[in-house]
Amino acid sequence: MQTLVAPTPQRKIVRRPLHGVLLLDKPLGYSSNDALQKVKWLLRAEKAGHTGTLDPLASGVLPLCFGAATKFSQLQLDADKRYVARLKLGVTTSTGDAEGDVLQTRDVAVTPADVARVAQQFTGAITQVPPMHSALKVDGRALYHYARAGQTVERAARSITIHALKMVLAPTEQGYQAIDMEVTCSKGTYIRTLAEDVGEALGCGAHLSALRRTGTGDFDMAQCVTLSALEQMPEADRLRCLLPVDSLLRQHARVTLDADNARRFLSGLSRRGNWPQAQQVAVYAQDSGALLGTARVATDELMPTRLLSPQEIEQMQQTDSDL
Repeated sequence: MQTLVAPTPQRKIVRRPLHGVLLLDKPLGYSSNDALQKVKWLLRAEKAGHTGTLDPLASGVLPLCFGAATKFSQLQLDADKRYVARLKLGVTTSTGDAEGDVLQTRDVAVTPADVARVAQQFTGAITQVPPMHSALKVDGRALYHYARAGQTVERAARSITIHALKMVLAPTEQGYQAIDMEVTCSKGTYIRTLAEDVGEALGCGAHLSALRRTGTGDFDMAQCVTLSALEQMPEADRLRCLLPVDSLLRQHARVTLDADNARRFLSGLSRRGNWPQAQQVAVYAQDSGALLGTARVATDELMPTRLLSPQEIEQMQQTDSDL
């Protein structure tokens, strides 16, 4: 008679409120959401969100926001980005990167002078047509859904800014010519589209063969932790990787309120005072130093824009105390 063995019950993960920012060096092969969910599980966090998509074929700086930090994640979505990339010349693909099918191959006869001329052409305010293989939504659906169904959707050109563009020819061991590129750009810039446009301007075509984000806003690679390192850490060390919520507000002016005005501000009321006009202000409590939220100042009036809840403020102070 066969003895039946009951399955071992899986231990339930107990989630907890965490508030802060973790700068992840996203590995290749992970979508931004895959990486987020993995880190969320490692930290046992209740609430989390990332600050802009990095393709699975891209690596690098990915700020992950937890708890109250998600209220300010739009600031990182809007921030300038920095990338290093490699363009393979002479080959265009269906996706604009190494994942797609080859559409066309052309001879490459590019000189350093050609590269310098094109770099200047694509520096400054330019327009881009978003790629079909992107998460941009049209009629409620991401463009990549249409692309996978073999459909092409009309996309309007969008204005972006390339603040700095450095390109150098880079012959490779594989025998093809490439360009190594460093880019500082505004939000909404598609580097794969930039690669394709540069290739066309050079007359040989190109696609993106490697991409790494090296910075976003004030954050850079030196502040990041890898997923493998995070997995090997004790839980207490993982928590120490969290930056405070107001690390997202470094460019904000600072206003401090006494207890009575802090209480009224947290209830959503504007406050009057002798503050300089500013569109982005981080507001703190005078007695505890706790972040209360963000505001703007116009004509001596401090007007709330995003507020933390009393529970979030208490939890953030407790976390700081524990660490």
